[in-house]
Amino acid sequence: MLSFYKKITAAVIAVMMLFVPWASPSANAEETTADLIIYQNIPEVDVKINGNQLSLRALHVHQEGYFTEATEGIRWKSSNKTVAAVDDHGVVTFFGKNGRTFITVTDGKRKDRIAFKVKTAPASQKNSKQNMKVTVVKEKGSRYNIIQKAIDGLTLEEKIGQMLMPDFRNFNGKPVTDMLPEIKELIQKYHLGGIILFRENVVTTEQTAKLVADYQQAAEKFGLLISIDQEGGIVTRLQSGTNMPGNMALGATRSKELAWKVGHAIGEELHALGINMNLAPVLDVNNNPDNPVIGVRSFGENPELVAELGVSYIKGLQDSGVAATAKHFPGHGDTAVDSHLGLPEVSHDRDRLQKVELYPFQKAMEAGIDAVMTAHVTFPKVDDTKVISQKDGTAISLPATLSYKVLTELMREEMGFDGVIITDAMNMKAISDHFGPVDAAVRAVQAGADIVLMPVGLEEVANGLKKAVQNGGISQERINASVKRILTLKVKRGIFKQETPPDMQQIIDQALRVVGSQEHKQVEAEAAAKSITLVKNDHVLPLQTSKVNNLVVVGNTMIASLEKAVRTYVPNAAVIQASAPLNEAQLQKVKEADAVIVGTYTSNVSGRLPSSPQMKMVQQIFANTDAPVIAIGIRNPYDVMAYPHVDAYLAQYGFQQASFQAAVDTIFGVNTPTGKLPVTIPSYDGGVLYEYGHGLTY
Repeated sequence: MLSFYKKITAAVIAVMMLFVPWASPSANAEETTADLIIYQNIPEVDVKINGNQLSLRALHVHQEGYFTEATEGIRWKSSNKTVAAVDDHGVVTFFGKNGRTFITVTDGKRKDRIAFKVKTAPASQKNSKQNMKVTVVKEKGSRYNIIQKAIDGLTLEEKIGQMLMPDFRNFNGKPVTDMLPEIKELIQKYHLGGIILFRENVVTTEQTAKLVADYQQAAEKFGLLISIDQEGGIVTRLQSGTNMPGNMALGATRSKELAWKVGHAIGEELHALGINMNLAPVLDVNNNPDNPVIGVRSFGENPELVAELGVSYIKGLQDSGVAATAKHFPGHGDTAVDSHLGLPEVSHDRDRLQKVELYPFQKAMEAGIDAVMTAHVTFPKVDDTKVISQKDGTAISLPATLSYKVLTELMREEMGFDGVIITDAMNMKAISDHFGPVDAAVRAVQAGADIVLMPVGLEEVANGLKKAVQNGGISQERINASVKRILTLKVKRGIFKQETPPDMQQIIDQALRVVGSQEHKQVEAEAAAKSITLVKNDHVLPLQTSKVNNLVVVGNTMIASLEKAVRTYVPNAAVIQASAPLNEAQLQKVKEADAVIVGTYTSNVSGRLPSSPQMKMVQQIFANTDAPVIAIGIRNPYDVMAYPHVDAYLAQYGFQQASFQAAVDTIFGVNTPTGKLPVTIPSYDGGVLYEYGHGLTY
C-alpha cells in the first residue's frame, strides 16, 4: 500500500513539474520575455533599403529590460504580396508595384508590424529603370523605447561593464586566436560592453570570423562592441585583409571618391568578420614634420583637406554598417612626442585650435560620426589644471583624456557632440606614467568619457569605478548618460546578442568572399597609383627598360618589396641590401650601373637627418655615379630633406606592396604620376624645399 502511495505521489509531482515555470531552460527564457518588436521600428534606427530589398530583424525585449535578437521560432508575413514579399529570415523584397503593405512578425505569443508605402515612377526616355520610392511607416509607442528600459533594469556593475573595453591581445603569454573559457568567464563576470582586437588576434579570415562570433556568444545580455585599429597604411591589423595605402596616400590623391571607396572597402571586410567598430580614421592635422606617431596616418597638413577626405572615409565606413571613430581629439598632429612613450603638449590658443586642430573633428561630428577617441595630450590653453605626477612628483598639465574642460565643456557643450567618447589606450605611458590605473579611469569618466579603452587591471578598475559611484565621486547620472550613448550606438549599428548561435559556415563563406576580394584589391591599387607623388625629376624619368641594361636597387627596410616590384620590369636587376655607406664592392656595382633606385625608410627625426647612416649612404651613391639616382621615400615624404640633390624623388607614403608597385610603375612610365604633396617639405636651412600641393607629372 505504501508503495502505491509513493507511486501516486511521484506521478502528481511529475505532473506538477510540467507547470512549474523554472522546470526547464526554455520555460525560463519564455518567462523573461516581455515583448517582441521589429528592430526597424525603434526610433533611433535609420532604415536603409538596398536596391529592392530590406532585411528586417526581430528583438525579444525581456522583463529585466535587456534585449536580444530573436533568431528562431519566429514567422514573418506580408499583408500585400503584390507590393512586397518577406521570406523566413525577414528579408523583404519590393516588386516595384504601387501600394502599401504591413510586414508582421510573431513568435506565437507576441507580434509586431511595420508598414511600407511604395510609389513607382514609370521609366522614361532618359532613365530606362523604374524609380521606386519606399516610405517606411514605423509603429509608435513606449514599447520601442528599449534603451531607457534597459538602463533602468541594469545593476551598477552591469552599467560599468558596458563602459569597459579591455584587450585580450595575449593570455598566459600567448596570442589569443581562439575563445578561451577564462576569457568568457571574464566577459560575463565584469559584464563587458566591448573588446579590442590586435594583429596577433586576427591571423586568417576563417579564424577571425570564428573568434569574433565566439566573443559575441560569450556576451551576457547585449552584443559586444568589437573594435580594431584598421586605419589602412602603416596601421593595418587584419593579416588576411586588403592593405589599403593609408591616409596620407589618400591626401595625395585629393579624391573624396577614393576616400569613400577605401573607407567602404575596409568597412565591408570588418563587417563580414563581425567586427563592428573601427578605431579610425585619424583626423589629426599633421602640420609638424617632427611628429613621430601620426605622420602618414594623417591625411595631411591642411585642415580642410583632412576634414573633406576624413568625412568621406567616415561615410564609406559607416555606410558599410561599421562604426567609425575620429581620433585623436582635440588633435595629436602638432606634437613632437609619441604619447605611447611620453606626455605631449599642444600649446596653441583657442583661436588657432578652432581653425586647425578642431576643424576636422567638428566636420566629422556634423557628418554624424559614431565615436570620437581622446588624445593623451595636454592643451594648457584649453585646460590649465595642474596635477601631481606619480612618476616624479612634479606638477603636470591634465591630459585631454582626463579633462572635463576638453571632453565635456569643449566637445559636448561647445561642439555639440552626443556620440560615444572613447579614451585612447589607458596603458600608454602618457597616462600610466603619471596616474594610477583606477585614478586615471575615474578621472576619464568624470571628464566625460563613455568607454575606458584597455584599462590597466580589469578587476581593479571595475571595482574602483563602482566605489567612485558609491562614494559620490561619479554620479549615477554620469554613468547612465554613458550607458545610454553606448546602447544607442549598439542599437543604431544593429549589434545584438543572438539567442541562438549563428551558422558559422555561412559566416565564414561570406567572409572569404569579401575579405581580400578582387574588388577591394582594385580599390587598393587605384588609391596607390593615384597617390604616388613625383616630387623631383631632373629629366631622368620615366626610365625605358630597353635602355637600362644594368639597374641597381639599394635599400634595407622593405627591400624585398621594392625588389619584387622592380623585377616586374628588369628581372636581372642587382640588389644591394644596406642601411649605411656601401663597401667598395657594393660601390663598384653602383659605379657600373645605368641607373640606381634607392629606397629610404624613416619614422622619426633622427632617421632622416643628413648625418644618419642611411642618408649618408644615399649621398655616397649620388657622389659616386654619373648614372641617374632615383630615390623613393617609402614612408615619410620628408626623406628628400637629407638628399635634395638626387636626380629624381618619389613619395609613396607607405610600405604596402601596392604602393611599391605603383611607385615602380611610375618610374617606368606605366603609371602617370598625379599625386600632390599633402604636406610641406621644409629644408634644413629653415626654408621650404617643396610646397604643399607640389607634384610633377609626365
